[in-house]
Amino acid sequence: MNEPGQFSRSKSPRFVFIFIILTTLAFTFSPAARTACFPGKPAERDPNFTPSHLSSESRPSLVVDYHGKFSATDKSGGKLSPDDQGGIREEVPAKYMARYQQWKKEFLSTPTARQQWAIYQTNPNFTLTIVVSRDNPEGGTTSNYRWNDAGHLVAATITLGYRLDAGFPNPVYFPVMNSLLPTETTRKIEGETLAATKMAHEFGHVNRTANGDSALYQLQGQLMPEYNQIFLSNGRNPSDPRLIELARKMGGTPVEIWEDREYWGETNAMLYLRDRFAEDGFRCLLFNRIKRSVDLYAPSYEERFLNIAQSVPSGRHCAW
Repeated sequence: MNEPGQFSRSKSPRFVFIFIILTTLAFTFSPAARTACFPGKPAERDPNFTPSHLSSESRPSLVVDYHGKFSATDKSGGKLSPDDQGGIREEVPAKYMARYQQWKKEFLSTPTARQQWAIYQTNPNFTLTIVVSRDNPEGGTTSNYRWNDAGHLVAATITLGYRLDAGFPNPVYFPVMNSLLPTETTRKIEGETLAATKMAHEFGHVNRTANGDSALYQLQGQLMPEYNQIFLSNGRNPSDPRLIELARKMGGTPVEIWEDREYWGETNAMLYLRDRFAEDGFRCLLFNRIKRSVDLYAPSYEERFLNIAQSVPSGRHCAW
């Protein structure tokens, strides 16, 4: 499990800068360009682009591009249903079972993944449902969180696209998964490894939510759409007193909240890659790619990635 970390709040100018960058890159990393090469520097804003709105639940467009449209019913209170009596429940159509078993085998080839799987598999008070679906074919998402009356997470659903072994998410929010993008000078990563890395990212979301503040998480879900509506109707002015008050209650702006969540998911994916590639040269190559993206798009979150880079079991750390 990831250790809880301090959520670093950004200033308003940085929020505006990030919004402009994400608007510009919305097309660059759309599904049609999902396998585009890693950019060497932030794209300059093209005046011909129409500004893209945040989605209805306030997710940045580049997050939606990978995770898909939000359709969860996160809620608190109540008891587990008779079908939710703990452990891991796999809902995989027969036609996708063989590929899913390959992804799962690859995921469980690492000690960290096996440990996390065992924690959920043997927990009688938590039900993790894993679904393979045609929706959002190359992406994954974690949803349907449920908490009991004591505020403890008791259920969650991970939905994996049926082509999870294809497609590389953008480097803005997904620097670890994007590091697997093949180039002419590096070996090709097998599809099963890409799928397993995506699974690790989704497990990271569950890990973080299970160990986080349930009341704050649910409050953020309630207030982010309100923030988004005001932001899009006030000329995109983050200095609006109403937005400042909402951000205070939520612990950050919607962009800050989503980037914080995604980078926690990515640290878990990085743990998987750390364990998966024992060869120092290739592991360090991937870590260097991750560092480039983090330096470019997420410098204030560098520490959580650095901690993973320095936790190599062999003790042979990659330069960071």
